Amino acid sequence: MSTGEQSVSAPAGRGTYRRGASLIAHHVRLHPAAFATAVTGAALFAVCTVASTIVVQRVTDNVILPRFDQGHVRTGAVVGGALAIIVIGVIGAVGVVVRRSFAGITTQRVGQTMSGQIIAKLQRQPLSWYQQEQTGDLVARAGVDVEAAINILGPLPFASSTVLLIVLSSIRLLSTDLILGGAAVMLFPLIVILNTVYQHRVERFYDDAQHHLGRLSTAVYESFDGVMVVKAFGAEGRETERLASIAGSLRASRMQAVSLRATFETLLDALPTLANIGLLVLGALRIRQGALTIGDMTSFIFMFTLLVLPLRLIGFALSELPHSLAGYDRVRSVLDDTELPDPAHSIVVLEPAGGVRLSDVHFGFEDDRDVLSSVDLIAPAGKTLALVGTTGSGKTTLLELIAGLMPAASGTVGREPGRCCLVFQEPFLLATTLRDNLTLGATFDPAALSMALAASEANEFISELPDGIDTVVGERGVSLSGGQRQRIALARALIRQPSVLLLDDTTSALDPGTEGKILYNLKRDFSTTTTIVVASRPSTIALADEVAFIESGRIVSQGTHEYLLATIAAYADLVAAYDDDRALLSEAPTDEPVAARAP
Repeated sequence: MSTGEQSVSAPAGRGTYRRGASLIAHHVRLHPAAFATAVTGAALFAVCTVASTIVVQRVTDNVILPRFDQGHVRTGAVVGGALAIIVIGVIGAVGVVVRRSFAGITTQRVGQTMSGQIIAKLQRQPLSWYQQEQTGDLVARAGVDVEAAINILGPLPFASSTVLLIVLSSIRLLSTDLILGGAAVMLFPLIVILNTVYQHRVERFYDDAQHHLGRLSTAVYESFDGVMVVKAFGAEGRETERLASIAGSLRASRMQAVSLRATFETLLDALPTLANIGLLVLGALRIRQGALTIGDMTSFIFMFTLLVLPLRLIGFALSELPHSLAGYDRVRSVLDDTELPDPAHSIVVLEPAGGVRLSDVHFGFEDDRDVLSSVDLIAPAGKTLALVGTTGSGKTTLLELIAGLMPAASGTVGREPGRCCLVFQEPFLLATTLRDNLTLGATFDPAALSMALAASEANEFISELPDGIDTVVGERGVSLSGGQRQRIALARALIRQPSVLLLDDTTSALDPGTEGKILYNLKRDFSTTTTIVVASRPSTIALADEVAFIESGRIVSQGTHEYLLATIAAYADLVAAYDDDRALLSEAPTDEPVAARAP
């Protein structure tokens, strides 16, 4: 099952808390030392919190009350009380600093690790897997879903140490006065019940919201990636409505979740406050009965007041749990998805200088329909083969099979050893310098870089840029023309000295003269490279050593350009149609900056 087909909500029978425990265990296992340090700091603060109430009780009975009753107090009692308060305060502060610092460190490290795991999994999946997925949704799972999954880690160390605080404080409260302590301790199960009801009701809304967030990310990515198509068909209004509809669904789910959370947190605030009022009344009665001293009562109320924040924090941590589970489920759907085998492993390695050879190759995106059928193709080593066919005949798919991006359903795909580079018609450039776009972080011999730029006829326009090869080209190379981007993409492949070079109409944005120079340069400087080029210009086709004519997913014939013209009528008609189409095109050059072509 693909990630896009995963269930939006987890089965109800699994239980939120059991799934939450599994999520927390997973996160802690990734970086246990940092988490343990954060919990230790929080536990230290919990112990100091209980100890502070004991000091308050002693100071009240031994310092404050004697001063009011007797008019004086021993100096040793004052100094001892002050030192005890200072020491406990300092130790508690250290615990807070340790807890907050290492809770943040744990969250950051777990998020980094999970993002790395998803990215590594995505890198291992072949192109055929991506064709079943939505790119925007995958981006969401590696980004916002990871952030949601780790939200629980922030308050978790403090919330977990609160369990220790509740145990210690319960002992302290009950030992102070059994009746008053029992009344205070009864608040704890009420908060647990309140949390359980909240988790049961809010989980569905968080799941739905996270699902809609993935849909919105997908839709935004599609709109951005296809902005030219949207503009060409005047579909801006329809696209706006589509995004607004998805955003509306997301907003509705989020509003329902937030509304429930607001109600929950209001009750969480109100319960301890109302309980405090009741305890004050009951405590006054117990003092009148002689069961408590004023110091005991002061310590008791101080202890219960200090518990309000930890109890609230437990509620906050539990309120984050459905959100984190929703993100974690979507992250796991990627990590647990079946890892498809790398199609490159099925490529048969031919003997050195063996060129490219396909034998009885079949391929289809659907089981009952072949895109390529019984394909037999031979590209001689060190030669240039032009692949010619109508739109939709299977040219790009054939190159993807040779490159090892897609797996053949049957048959044999073989190529000579060495690097195989595929250059697409629409190149992708990063928003960085030309040098970075060429090297992609690798180190190359300057001579190899110079030869690649010369072969792709890129030196002239690079020399005219403000910073030459170190010019930042903008998002997707927006500051360059289509032809300039194509030449950079070609140079990026050539610098890697490929033994097999696949060009998918890579020079379509260039004028015929520049295209002819590039093909000549490839023959001269990369004479040992086997080149297969998807071509639609008769001038390009004529420069190839051989031509393979593909029609409806089959190689109809292979030979020289002149041979195919003389023997294959469909080929001759297609080449003639190419000539007619070229004649109808505008005389304006295509290799100009994007800004100059914009209306």
